Amino acid sequence: MTNQQQIEKHTTVQSIILHLFPGILGGGFYFLIRQPVQELGYPSLFALLLAIIFVLVPVELGYLLLKGKQATGRYTLDELINYRTPIPWWQSILWVLIVLVLMGFIFTVLKPVENILIDKLFFWIPTFDSGLDGNYSKTALIVTYVTLLVFGVIVGPLVEELYFRGYLLARMPGKYTELFHSFLFAVYHVWTPWMFITRTVGMLPLIIAVKKKNIYIGIVVHILLNSIDVIMGFAFIATMA
Repeated sequence: MTNQQQIEKHTTVQSIILHLFPGILGGGFYFLIRQPVQELGYPSLFALLLAIIFVLVPVELGYLLLKGKQATGRYTLDELINYRTPIPWWQSILWVLIVLVLMGFIFTVLKPVENILIDKLFFWIPTFDSGLDGNYSKTALIVTYVTLLVFGVIVGPLVEELYFRGYLLARMPGKYTELFHSFLFAVYHVWTPWMFITRTVGMLPLIIAVKKKNIYIGIVVHILLNSIDVIMGFAFIATMA
């Protein structure tokens, strides 16, 4: 693990580019294939999952492995990922619960703000379709939500936490890094821009917990939060004829 005091800081421009570039690529891929995917009988959620599989994970994980190769001569993450200080298991559980409650509260309270932004500012962007409206076949939904379980709940969040919190956060320059990082992470999700306020505020408890404790808290919280969509999806599928 890299010594926190010896980390070479990125410039502000580097931080912005490294935060946003994967999202711009992934978002462009998503918007490009969104309509063809829906014409094949799948919700736009499946298009996003394809963006995660073919763009976001390869770009973010590939960049980390290349940096590891430059630092050590081999493809590894050992010298790159920060915030891995061991803590007692009960503290890990406590932090996970605290962050989950805080994030859940913030995302719920700010939901009306998202609706206002959709209606007033981002009305021209196609709405995100999870498929739970009765307009898709059971087979299409099973494929979508099994893919979501693997790549949207496990692989995607794991790679994002390693890339954003484990690598980029520790290398950000200047003051107010938590807030700036949270804002950039929110903007990175270009496929749902109406959530940039919600994500900027809602991610702060996670970022602070990761920075003060360890990255594993963030990984667990991220996985648990994304699991909610899978549970809702499979519950809906179970009610279909």
